[in-house]
Amino acid sequence: MIRGAVLGSPISHSLSPTLHNGAFNFLGIDGRYEAIDVPSGSLSHFFAEQAENFDYLSLTMPLKEEAFSLDIEFDSLSTRIGSANTLYRRDGVWRGCSTDGSGFIAAVQGEGLTSFSQALILGAGGTARAIAGAGDGVIPSISVLGRTSTRRDALSRCVVNSTFDYLAWSDDCDLSPFDLVVNTTPAGAADLLAENLNPIVNALLFDVIYKPWPTVLAERWADRSGRVINGKELLLWQGLDQLDLVLDEPLDRSKLAPYLREILARQ
Repeated sequence: MIRGAVLGSPISHSLSPTLHNGAFNFLGIDGRYEAIDVPSGSLSHFFAEQAENFDYLSLTMPLKEEAFSLDIEFDSLSTRIGSANTLYRRDGVWRGCSTDGSGFIAAVQGEGLTSFSQALILGAGGTARAIAGAGDGVIPSISVLGRTSTRRDALSRCVVNSTFDYLAWSDDCDLSPFDLVVNTTPAGAADLLAENLNPIVNALLFDVIYKPWPTVLAERWADRSGRVINGKELLLWQGLDQLDLVLDEPLDRSKLAPYLREILARQ
């Protein structure tokens, strides 16, 4: 049996068990995946006590940066961006990486969108780092709107081939220069930004939140004729990348992805 879990806090809202158990069912794999509440500061203790019971672990807030407290091997990308959402065991050795960035790119491409000139990322946590790293060299200009200047250097290290700017958070920030806005903040944190949107919005909003949905920002964005992608798409594609790693082979996604998308849509 393959055993996996998503760790974080709070975690009861997570649809990761729905996704991964659905994939096991579709593929005919004997597997079990659960959600476990692991608060900030307790990942190392959990891993030391429970790692032997699992084949892989997904990490969500607030553990994506805390992962680097573990004495395991991380790939070069996750090390550079300082964010890991995946821990997996292969040949008895635990490794860490991030599939948030690759999942983000796949989700956007799945909507038929391949080119942006200026991106703004709302928030400066682990998911923001992964998306900044994924956009590096693909999107010419990447800006981050963050609440604390202490995260500026960590974000700047994620972007080496594109131009980068770190902006101090402002609820009346002008979003009109950007053709892609990615919201990585917790639910409710970007609500006041929605109050200051222009009457017509031309950019794409990718909101990584999927519960509660729609967010205030996503709802107002759509009301102003803007295109919106919700977090279920990121959940789907980063989860498929995780399963590729766990099974040590690329999955045929032509039928699996639509099947899982339908399951998630019902939640």
